[in-house]
Amino acid sequence: MAQNKTVRNDGDVLAYLESVQNKRRREDSLVVLKIMEEVTGEPAEMWGTSIVGFGSYHYKYESGREGDFMIAGFAPRKQALTLYIMGGHERHEALYAKLGKYRTGRSCLYINKLDDVDLDVLREIISASVDYMRRTHLTA
Repeated sequence: MAQNKTVRNDGDVLAYLESVQNKRRREDSLVVLKIMEEVTGEPAEMWGTSIVGFGSYHYKYESGREGDFMIAGFAPRKQALTLYIMGGHERHEALYAKLGKYRTGRSCLYINKLDDVDLDVLREIISASVDYMRRTHLTA
């Protein structure tokens, strides 16, 4: 069975973020870092070579495939700042209506620059996603 490419490692998060060449993306990443640390109460960790993640949960599919993944995370990509919003975007439609300029993909929220969005609404979306993941994946 194939191994996950995106696994937690001991990479230096701040060194990685400081290496982001696009100044705006680098500065926006530091803001999102702070928001996610506050919302999750978890330290930032590198997942793979380019994703900053917070917390983790274990999953196991019916197929037998299993692994660990972050509860929340982001990546400063060239095209956009990518935030990983778990549990589906439809849970956040009312908040997205107030967010500002963004795009979505499977579990990704793409933001060109933080000036395009309402940071309080973004914080609410991240918080709702984290709450959902903890409720559904971290039950005792």
